[in-house]
Amino acid sequence: MEMANPGGGDRPGRRTPPGGGEVPGTGPVPDWWLYRCTPEPHDGIDRLPPAPPWRSFSSVAAPVEILDPPPMAEEGYGRRRSGRDLRAITYQADPEEIHLVNMALMLRRPLLVTGRPGVGKSTLAHSIARELRLGPVLRWPVTSRSTMQDGQYHYDAIGRLQDVGLRERVAKKSAYAAEASAPVEAPDIGRYLRLGPLGTALLPWRTPRVLLIDEIDKSDVDFPNDLLHVFEEGEFTIPELFRLGRPTAHVMTADDDGSVQLRRGQVRCHEFPLVIMTSNEEREFPPAFLRRCIRLEIRQPDRGKLARLVAAHLPSYDGPSQAVREQLITEFLRKQDDEGAELANDQLLNAVRVAQRIWHDPEGRELIRDHLMRPLNEG
Repeated sequence: MEMANPGGGDRPGRRTPPGGGEVPGTGPVPDWWLYRCTPEPHDGIDRLPPAPPWRSFSSVAAPVEILDPPPMAEEGYGRRRSGRDLRAITYQADPEEIHLVNMALMLRRPLLVTGRPGVGKSTLAHSIARELRLGPVLRWPVTSRSTMQDGQYHYDAIGRLQDVGLRERVAKKSAYAAEASAPVEAPDIGRYLRLGPLGTALLPWRTPRVLLIDEIDKSDVDFPNDLLHVFEEGEFTIPELFRLGRPTAHVMTADDDGSVQLRRGQVRCHEFPLVIMTSNEEREFPPAFLRRCIRLEIRQPDRGKLARLVAAHLPSYDGPSQAVREQLITEFLRKQDDEGAELANDQLLNAVRVAQRIWHDPEGRELIRDHLMRPLNEG
């Protein structure tokens, strides 16, 4: 993992966009915005001001090497771009949403994103990470069985014990008596300990990593409160490493082929990560938890936003005529507004994509309406 200059600042050869300008669909761009929901990555994160004193972690941390985030897939990993990458490029955000994202960045506060399924809550995290070059998103999918340790780290104690036993059996079969009686050294613990998405996000990165805690409303009732200490302190200790008494240990991270050196088992951030927690509003959260979050509600898109979404995903030369697109958008909105249907944005994209082939067929048009745009809340 590459180390960065602790002093930060612009890196040679990188371009930081000037303030001002305009983003399609949002109007003039405030100078203080870092994230702008634009398709072109830039280095606006280099203009991130210092954290407020009550959210600063670097001033109390012991001197450590500051890490640069790993490159995004299209910038260094050499992998084919995934569908999630493409959705991040074409993501459409309202001005209010962009405002709140930038507030969360500046205040170093978690962002609780609510809205119906399919409105783009998770994609927002990937859009921010890609545009500001903050490294691959660290995703933590939450279920009713999730615990804090799932996000912090995983220690394969059984695997380590099995390897110790294997070494002992090999030593006993040795033809040399001296070697057979020598104590067997346990394998290095770092080979069996991997930081989870939360633990990786809390490493001392030069710029904030993006941590997506997906569907937090599915968690156990105590889970949000368990996050409070980490949100306030920006650190935690791994007991298995602390008990070793060694000054340092290398462990794996949640990034591909990533590893890091920890001191006395402590994980402590330099810049608090941008934590994005998504919720389908299936439960309420305690006031103590909400007080520490900035709340963002992604509302159902209007006609203009849907038109921009379709145009971004399906250029005019790769789809039906503009008139057909308008008909499908009208049908999509009618189902939502008049019938109370719950529809995801990708249902509209699917309908537009298929319409270029079968819209001329009346039966095909009915199939699109009845099946590709079937309400999610319909049994």
